[in-house]
Amino acid sequence: MDFVSIFSEYGAFTIIALILCSTAAGFIDSIVGGGGLIQLPGTFILFPKAPLPTLFGTNKIASLLGTASSAVQYSRRVKFDFKVLVPIAVCSGIASWLGAKAVSNINPNLLKPLILIVLIAIAVYTFSKKDLGAVQTKQLTIQKQVLFGCLLAVLVGFYDGFFGPGTGSFFVMGFVFFLGFEFIKASAYAKLINCMTNFSALIVFIHKGNYILTIAILMAVCNVTGNLIGTRLALKKGNAFVRIFFLLVVCLMIVRYGYDILIKK
Repeated sequence: MDFVSIFSEYGAFTIIALILCSTAAGFIDSIVGGGGLIQLPGTFILFPKAPLPTLFGTNKIASLLGTASSAVQYSRRVKFDFKVLVPIAVCSGIASWLGAKAVSNINPNLLKPLILIVLIAIAVYTFSKKDLGAVQTKQLTIQKQVLFGCLLAVLVGFYDGFFGPGTGSFFVMGFVFFLGFEFIKASAYAKLINCMTNFSALIVFIHKGNYILTIAILMAVCNVTGNLIGTRLALKKGNAFVRIFFLLVVCLMIVRYGYDILIKK
């Protein structure tokens, strides 16, 4: 199936909506993460007959390419400490792989109440700490950065492989809160780690054939476009802008999970 025929296969409205959804998701994801809150539910709505694992795998392909493009942009402005980054990336990759393996055995909806509580706590804390993420607040040893980072990677990495939406935001907040990074640096590290979690989970989905290649490539092109625009804006506007955007995305996540738990049947 070529890219022209997908309009007749799925309908022009579906494809146009998918393009807008994927571009917006890439834009949001590049700044503070959370693009999956738009992209994943969007594919659920637009492709209601497709199996969930197939939609998860299709989304992972688009997310990986979009996040990778954003990581490249950040790497030109942010200096990475690979002694810290590599162990965290390895831990997150293993945890994400395990999470993807668990998708078929456990209902992801069981996590939603816990996620909602965590999100509310994050929003309150971030709002109350006006200078949070404005500058580097901690000077931890390499050993402590690796320890805290790996613990964060195991928790968030498993969540990313298992479910996914908001992973980037959880990584950003974890790097700011536990490692004391400022927001731009936290976003840069989150992008590289998120690449690893996406890639690791994607191995499982591709191995099982859970993806629609043409849709994934179309989504990836749009996601990359949104990521490039968002990354440049974040680097230009700085930490204050990213903090505000982070709060907006967290609030969006709270509304989303609150709706799923309290209203949606």
